[in-house]
Amino acid sequence: MQNYKNKFKGKKITIMGLGILGRGLGYTKFLAECGADIIVTDLKTKEQLATSIKALNKFKNIKYILGEHRLEDFKNRDMVIKAAGVPFDSIYIEEAKKNYIPIEMDVSLFSKCAPGVMLIGVTGTRGKSMTTTLIYEILKSNENFLNKKVYLGGNIRGVATLPLLKKVKEGDILVCELDSWQLQGFCDSKVSPHISVFTTFMPDHMNYYKNSMDKYFNDKANIFKFQNKNDILVIRPNMKKLIPKSIKSELVVINKNGLDGWKFIVPGDHQRENLACAVKVAEELGVPIYKIKKAVSNFKGLEGRLELLRVYKGIKIYNDNNATTPEATIAGIEALNNNKKNIILVCGGSDKKLILDDFVKTINKYCKTIVLIPGSGTEVLINPVGDFTKSKLKLKIKNEVGKDLKDVIQKALVQAKKGDTILFSPAFASFGMFNNEYERNDLFIDIIKRLK
Repeated sequence: MQNYKNKFKGKKITIMGLGILGRGLGYTKFLAECGADIIVTDLKTKEQLATSIKALNKFKNIKYILGEHRLEDFKNRDMVIKAAGVPFDSIYIEEAKKNYIPIEMDVSLFSKCAPGVMLIGVTGTRGKSMTTTLIYEILKSNENFLNKKVYLGGNIRGVATLPLLKKVKEGDILVCELDSWQLQGFCDSKVSPHISVFTTFMPDHMNYYKNSMDKYFNDKANIFKFQNKNDILVIRPNMKKLIPKSIKSELVVINKNGLDGWKFIVPGDHQRENLACAVKVAEELGVPIYKIKKAVSNFKGLEGRLELLRVYKGIKIYNDNNATTPEATIAGIEALNNNKKNIILVCGGSDKKLILDDFVKTINKYCKTIVLIPGSGTEVLINPVGDFTKSKLKLKIKNEVGKDLKDVIQKALVQAKKGDTILFSPAFASFGMFNNEYERNDLFIDIIKRLK
């Protein structure tokens, strides 16, 4: 966009959460290039953030406060940009609000700076990454037909949205994956995407939302809350009961039955519903069905989403790393089930305070054995006693816990024989053993690729 630098030049900006080579680094670098006066504050230490700090070495307009946050950095500033997962009751965000300082987030700030760009947003407990990528791939392959440039942003690995201000023009399209935390920024800004997709809603992040599904939904609902009568909300049929009748936008309910016979590489009925959402968005933009079908047939799948990584000695190994809830792993198990009970499930990790009864029932029904990554969630799964988050059901199949991910994979391979399937689908968060789910994903891929 023209004059994007002027929007931030000389502005006093506190960035809460830099992170390691991710979105935080991307928009921090962009704002520094624009000439903003930046304070970066992060609970991680200088040593932990060394790679990110090195990438910002040339900028003299960045001050670092690391290993702590200070109230003084949330006073006398023009804006605060907060990272995902900053607590609801953060005293620092409250301090900024008390001082009438706007609280911004990456995508919502972009949308305020580029109102002429059409924003397509996708949220949901499950399915948002696949749906977002499908929409983007379909529209990107039809840029000439649309006569618009199409960009990808939001909660996509390593992608910061704000720097896209350097590229986008009036009338372009930005397709964004939006988690509940990014959508908090939309509430503060009182904006919603022009076309929104709400795929699913089920328990997740209850450790953050303090077991309140209402608070979780309230953040998710920002995807449509501020839409107007010219905007569109696309949903799956079972989401209709959750959408208030008072919404101003046009409500479109998808039907996956029309997709029978389409060439689509990703297994699972739930993935067909993700595809149906993407197809509907493209249709709403006027893309002919034959062009949509061609783009879908060229789709190669998405890393970490029921991705067939390798066939090793007759054993199919699937990477479903981004299944970070029990429901997501259940969907993966059901998609690969062939009634032979030949799935060796690799799961486990950090507890998210989610009820596990259905998960245990599915494992017992469809899996041959289960090998577990150490973590607090793993302890909850294998020791069903105590608070409500723990399953009342017990694992009835063989299970063992590995020392680390490499040991877990070795144990899974010992249990597998030709014709079996190893499904790496964690069902829990990555924190504890890993910095984030991407680090877990990359290590798993590396281990599998090195198998001889």
